[in-house]
Amino acid sequence: MKIYTLTGDDGTTSLSGGKRVSKDSLRVEAYGSVDELIAWTGLLRDLSSKLERKDILLYIQDQLMRCAAVLARDHGTPDEKDFPEESCLAILEKEIDKMEESLPSLRNFILPGGNVLASYCHIARCVCRRAERRVISLKHAEHVPDLLNKLLNRLSDFLFVLSRTVLYESGNQEVKWPLP
Repeated sequence: MKIYTLTGDDGTTSLSGGKRVSKDSLRVEAYGSVDELIAWTGLLRDLSSKLERKDILLYIQDQLMRCAAVLARDHGTPDEKDFPEESCLAILEKEIDKMEESLPSLRNFILPGGNVLASYCHIARCVCRRAERRVISLKHAEHVPDLLNKLLNRLSDFLFVLSRTVLYESGNQEVKWPLP
């Protein structure tokens, strides 16, 4: 089977279920942003040296693929296997709490940077926030399960705390903003 079908040459794509829509539709923008986040999360996983961290990032990719599957489906009820797990929010919160135990409290904004992995975490966080905005835009026009935007909201928090964690693990300091 060839990867190119030529059917998208007219600026449309197929949703799961076969309906053709414009490639710039709200739905395609939403699942496309989630798809980009899946790729950034894969990069974070590849750059991570800790097995436990690789495992949680792989779990996050799986939950995001489920999110994208729900978003890519034409109207109707997606299969339950497509939905992110209800427990994903609690799992992310537990991971955030565990990382925050070893971090100093934060009283300022911080500027992204400090090392490559921490910077990539910040990029992934920004992509996550964009995906969340796209899902909310779609939600204004069509039904979108609440769990999807909750997952993206919690995941952006996770990615922020992960950026701080990897920075501290590397021995680098956060740059607080505003600058002195």
